[in-house]
Parts: sequence; structure tokens; C-alpha cells
Amino acid sequence: MKPLAPGPVVTVLAALVAVFLMMPLIAVIPVSFTPNRYLSVPTEEWSLRHYRSLIDNPAWAAGTWLSIRIGLVSALVSTGLATLFATGLWMIEPRFKALYLGLALLPMVAPPVVSALTLYFFLISLSKVNSFLAFDTFAGVVLAHAVMIAPFAVVLISVALSQIDRRIDLAARSMGASTFTRLVKVILPNIRFGVLSALFLTFVLSWEEIGVTLFITSVNAVTLPRLMWMGLRDNIDPAIAAISVVLLAIVVAVVLTKTLIQHLRRSDG
Repeated sequence: MKPLAPGPVVTVLAALVAVFLMMPLIAVIPVSFTPNRYLSVPTEEWSLRHYRSLIDNPAWAAGTWLSIRIGLVSALVSTGLATLFATGLWMIEPRFKALYLGLALLPMVAPPVVSALTLYFFLISLSKVNSFLAFDTFAGVVLAHAVMIAPFAVVLISVALSQIDRRIDLAARSMGASTFTRLVKVILPNIRFGVLSALFLTFVLSWEEIGVTLFITSVNAVTLPRLMWMGLRDNIDPAIAAISVVLLAIVVAVVLTKTLIQHLRRSDG
């Protein structure tokens, strides 16, 4: 039986919906080529001055590099903690498992403003006793981001663990395997795709985090989203549109590359 394929009407409607959803993103592209110092659509002259400012202004490179480092470290910390937490619940199955899981997911359901204020006062208190893990520091931002994104990693890894047959772990335990051996050689290999997915998702969430970052940073730890926020709030710098187009191009390239790899795999299969 041939698989059902959408008809021409459905294809056209789907394309129109996709274009409608993409219009806000597409509208940024001509704005990024404006020759003016304010946001506007170029009419006659098109300019690359704002793309050039991304290179000439070291603040953009510094903010991007800081966001990448914070995203990587936050993703590693949150995914590592989430993996240990989720696998511990799966292996031990404590009596109040649902309560522990609910507490771990609390930052996901709490209002962002409440979480931001809590982390702000917490880091301010830490600033009184040290200058490393404190307000407006690299480590402080990593800690705050890890707290906010760890619940998402817990969800992904818990879903991956729910698909494992417990008899595999019981067989390893009956053969005398230690807890560490069961974790490293039995459980983790079976949830590696869930862990990798959690690592990627937490990096993306940390990269785009702005709400909490505005509360816990000032002048020292200026991430790329905060720098873009400052540009929109202070003088509406058209370089914001240019950096948005660059990020959009990166996302499109990644999606197209993933689609091409999947297509090649299907062709080989």
C-alpha cells in the first residue's frame, strides 16, 4: 500500500501557513540592511554597516563568547545533575518518588519573576562571603541558569528511563554488578540519546535565557541576549536586526543539515 501523500490544495495551504508564521522573522532581514542609525526598512540604499559593526564592536563578540561558555557549562552541570537524580529515582524507587520529582520540577512551573527574585537575593547573599559564585559573575550566572534549565533535562531523561526494561538492570544486579557498573554499563548506554537531547535542549535554553539574566547581572557578565535587550531598550540599535539575521541563518543551516543527513540515511537504508 502506497503511503498517503497530501494533495496540492493541502500542500499550498501548508506553505501559506508556513510563510505566515515566518513573516515576522523574514521582516527582520531587510531591516538589518538599513543605512540609518535607527530601525527602518531601506528604500533605495542598502548598507552592511550594521553587520560590520558586529565585527568592529568587541562587545558583540564578547557577549556571544560569554553566552556560549555559560550555555556549555550550564548544560553540562544541569544535565549531569538531572541524570544522577533521574537514574537514582529509577533505580531506588523511593516511597515519595512523586514528591521528589515534583520538587525537582518546581523551577519549571514557578513564575519566572519569582525564580529571578529568589536567585537574585541568593546570589546577593553569596556576594557577601565570596567573589566567585556571586551576583554578576560567570559562576553565578551558570548556577542560576542550571537551576532554571535542570527540570527540562529531568523530564527528558525520565522519559528515556521509562522506556528501559527493568529486567536488564535486574539481570546485571543478579550477576553481582555493582551500582556504579550498572549505571555506567547498563543504564547510561540505553539512555544516551535522552541525555544528548537533554544536553542540547539545556544549552539552547541557557543561550536564550533573558528573564533571570536581567536580575542577576549588571555590567560584568553581559550575555548576548542581555546585550540585545540593552540595545533595544536604550537606543534601538539596528545591529540587533543584523545579529538576529545571523542567528536565524545559523538555525536554518543546522536544520537543513539535519534534514539532509536524515535524507541520506533513508536513501542508504
